[in-house]
Amino acid sequence: MKRRQMFSLILFTVMLPLVAMAQTSGSWTWTASNDYAITPNIIYSVANNYECKLDVYARRGTAGSRFPTVVHIHGGGWVGGTKEASLMAVMPYLEMGFAVVNVEYRLAPVSLAPAAVQDCRLALRWVWKNAAQYGFDTTKIVVTGGSAGGHLALMTGMLDNSAGFDLPTNWDIVVIQPKIAAIVNWFGITDVADLLEGANRQGYTVNWLGNMKGKEEVAKSVSPLTYVRTGLPPIFTVHGDKDQLVPYTHAVRLHEALTKAGVPNEFITIPGGRHGGFSAAEMNTIYTAIRAFLKKHGIIA
Repeated sequence: MKRRQMFSLILFTVMLPLVAMAQTSGSWTWTASNDYAITPNIIYSVANNYECKLDVYARRGTAGSRFPTVVHIHGGGWVGGTKEASLMAVMPYLEMGFAVVNVEYRLAPVSLAPAAVQDCRLALRWVWKNAAQYGFDTTKIVVTGGSAGGHLALMTGMLDNSAGFDLPTNWDIVVIQPKIAAIVNWFGITDVADLLEGANRQGYTVNWLGNMKGKEEVAKSVSPLTYVRTGLPPIFTVHGDKDQLVPYTHAVRLHEALTKAGVPNEFITIPGGRHGGFSAAEMNTIYTAIRAFLKKHGIIA
């Protein structure tokens, strides 16, 4: 077995008891061990000689059963990060009974913008194409991520085929037009151009855009704020007001734009919160609100 496959399996086994500690009994550990089948490192795309992979944590059940599904996208400023290192972030969704698809994508050292957006959109189409095999309920797909992963979750869920990011593949009979049920955005970038130069300039953004011509226009084309419109899925955002890497104003502007467009959304501010690393009490508050948000919109019971 490949080293990365073994890592995914070992880490999942180690973390289950830690999640179970938060439960009123140890029953969830037994349930998860028996009710989930793990398929790591599925290649969903090959681009620039790079194999884009994802891990599936599929719910076991009777034949033909479909389950709410979370598509998780890791952060790292589009320049680093791995799906394995972000496994902790999917644990609460496993506890809620979701199937999970944990996605990796091309980083800046392999391909500059907008490659990561193209990959994540393709991963979403892969979920739809393989829904019957893994029991994904395509009416209850949630896309989530933190930081650059939050940005990519927003882009993945807000775009449609007309945006021009959905590259055809050799498995397309007709181009799939996936729709999602909700987006959960953890302190994601919403205005890429804002981080390209000026007071909010961030090195990771400069590296993602590189020296390409017309990078200001590319930055706008990969900014979630560009795609705010009526009819988007419900969006949940959490952001610390002292975030040192993604300005808090990105979340404020997104919330204001979504509200103006009539898009159902919820925005939680963590007072004094920086770029993640929230306290246990804050995380409990956040996940309680996320669970209520998903219930409100009919994604979980």
